[in-house]
Order: sequence, then C-alpha cells, then structure tokens
Amino acid sequence: MLLPATPSQTIGPYYGTALPFPGGGDAAPAGHPAVTVHGHVRDGEGAPVPDALLEFWQAAPDGSLTGAPGSLRRDGRTFTGWARVPTDRDGHYVLRTLPPPGGAPYLALCVHARGLNRHLFTRVYVTEPPGDPLLASLPAERRATLLARREAGQPDAYRFDVKLQGEGETVFLDWSAGD
Repeated sequence: MLLPATPSQTIGPYYGTALPFPGGGDAAPAGHPAVTVHGHVRDGEGAPVPDALLEFWQAAPDGSLTGAPGSLRRDGRTFTGWARVPTDRDGHYVLRTLPPPGGAPYLALCVHARGLNRHLFTRVYVTEPPGDPLLASLPAERRATLLARREAGQPDAYRFDVKLQGEGETVFLDWSAGD
C-alpha cells in the first residue's frame, strides 16, 4: 500500500543551538589568505531571524569540488569546502573562508530557519563573472540579491544579507533531489 506524501516538518527553533559546532564558521585553515563574508538573515517584515542556520560549501582554491573529509572537525590545516554558521540574536552571521576560485566565484548557501518547510538554496557571488548562466537569466534587481558587496576599506570582507521573502527577497534556487 502506498501512503500519500506528507509535507516536511517545520524546523526549529531548537536546531540553531543543537547543530552548530566549534569553529563551524572558520572554514579557512590558519595561515591561508581568507575572506570574511557576513550579513543578516531577515524575514519578510525585515525582522532579524535569530536562530537561522546557514551551511556554505564551495570549490577548493584549485577548483576541485571533492572537498575533504572531516568537515565537522576543524584541524586548522585542512580546507573541507564546508561550513555551518548560526545567526546570533540580531540575525547576524560571520563566515571566514578561502576566496572562491575564478571558475566558480561563488559560495553555495543552504538556509535553514524556523517556519520553513524546506531549506532554501542560493548562491553568494563575491564577483560577478561574465557569462554566468544563472546571473544572466535574472533581471538586474534580482541579480543584485546574489551579489556580495565588498566592505569599504576592508578588501577581504564582503557583506551578504539574506531576505527570506517580500521586497528584495533573495533569489532562491529550485534544487530537487536527483538534480
């Protein structure tokens, strides 16, 4: 007998305290040139989301996508290409990682937050590469929601805010199983 599909359970708000791990936002190994990406997660009313959990993954500086084992253990030497960062009470997060390679100048981002039946996928572009198919498919105002802004006076720091809905909503990607 086949059972009908059921909707996903609403997440949290407890996962934001249960899933983070020490050093989760420090993806760049010590001694490597790193960039900082930070920002806020906000709901449709513009209020901060204090218990969101962001998972970032990216290609290694050499462009490889295989990552490295041990993502939940930071040994200070190995770049795994993955980070898990909670937001604080003001909805703010901070990620320290290696600069994305030129061939894939973005960080993939998965957003988990209370009230979401399913996590959301998007990208954080630290540069706007010419000819990127995703960016080229979007109108300029929507494309801007995927572009991190370099912080004035801080060449290795970027600001990227996530807006979950409403005016200025971040572009989210439809990534179904099997894609």
